[in-house]
Amino acid sequence: MSNTEFKGSWNEQKIRLKKKFAALTDNDLLSVKGSKEEMIAKLQVILGKTKAELEKIFETL
Repeated sequence: MSNTEFKGSWNEQKIRLKKKFAALTDNDLLSVKGSKEEMIAKLQVILGKTKAELEKIFETL
C-alpha cells in the first residue's frame, strides 16, 4: 500500500485497526494521522510486532 492510498483511506484504516487491536486508542492513531511510516513505527512499540508483520496486516485491511 502506498502512502497515497493510505492517506486516502485513513478513517477506514483507523476503524479497522481499532477493531483488530483492542489495545489501540484514538490518541494512538491520532498522533500518526495519515503517515504510514510513522504509524508503523508507533504500532511496533505498542503492539510488539515487526515492520514486516504490520505491513502484512495493512495489506489485509
